[in-house]
Amino acid sequence: MPQNSLTSAHATVDAGSFGSWLSQFRASLRGQAGTDVPCGECVGCCVSSYSILVRPEDTPALTAIPSEWLTDVPSLGAGIKAMGYLPDGHCPMLRAGKCSIYMQRPQTCRDYDCRVFAAAGIEAGLDKTVINTRVREWRFTYATEAERAAHRAIQQAAAFIREHQERFPDKRFPKNPSGIAVLAVKCYQVFLNPKHEQQEHAVLAASIVEASRDFDNNRCGR
Repeated sequence: MPQNSLTSAHATVDAGSFGSWLSQFRASLRGQAGTDVPCGECVGCCVSSYSILVRPEDTPALTAIPSEWLTDVPSLGAGIKAMGYLPDGHCPMLRAGKCSIYMQRPQTCRDYDCRVFAAAGIEAGLDKTVINTRVREWRFTYATEAERAAHRAIQQAAAFIREHQERFPDKRFPKNPSGIAVLAVKCYQVFLNPKHEQQEHAVLAASIVEASRDFDNNRCGR
């Protein structure tokens, strides 16, 4: 199993096949599919002070969420709204420990997958204690050595992005854990190249930016 900076003294939770997760998550990032997270009783993302984007196409969610909880976000596009959270960080739609609009929840909620932090070997943030507990518990399985190599590459990418931000052209790099983990998933092939260890940091940073751009343009492979 790839070395992971996240350790846990708690019970482990099956995260599923790493290869299947990686394919599904990359498809989700492209808007081609959703994710299927084995959350169980965990509601970490519902109690961690997340502001949830609600898009115009989230018609069931817009109908189910009281208007007083929705704020326009014109900087992100026409019709896009954000649902805030309660003073305790809980989603206002969480009732008795369960999502009261689960079947109508926005796509943002459907796409959220904290396994990406376990894949990247990082935590979700200092204030995301509940999510971090689950992140430490996730354990992937591997059908092939190629899947293990992909996991190692994602962790190497995440570590590089965190440690060498000054090397990115025009400061185009994410600063929050979610952005770092997602970028690592988009560009991990850069770190599958055995020559990456001999490349200058500035060259690697440029390769990461290019790989991310290619992914967003749907020119990347799996």
